[in-house]
Amino acid sequence: MPEKDDWEREFDHRWANSAEHKEPSARARMLAARWRDNPPDPAPFRGDPGPAPRRSSWASTAMVFGCVVAVMVLIGLVQFGSAR
Repeated sequence: MPEKDDWEREFDHRWANSAEHKEPSARARMLAARWRDNPPDPAPFRGDPGPAPRRSSWASTAMVFGCVVAVMVLIGLVQFGSAR
């Protein structure tokens, strides 16, 4: 039974969370020291990714027509094979 008490006392999260002073993490301390001398520029939450590369309309049109022709040929081959 004493082992269980030591285990509970060692990992008592309620006691740790109720502490009045909580030390910041090492990263938080590093950023605070860095920003004290050189504060960061304001930035939006999510910046614009920039303009998307523009595709030419003829390439998209050719792709659509090519897919339509391929489906028509495939359907024709299936129907031709079942007619025999």
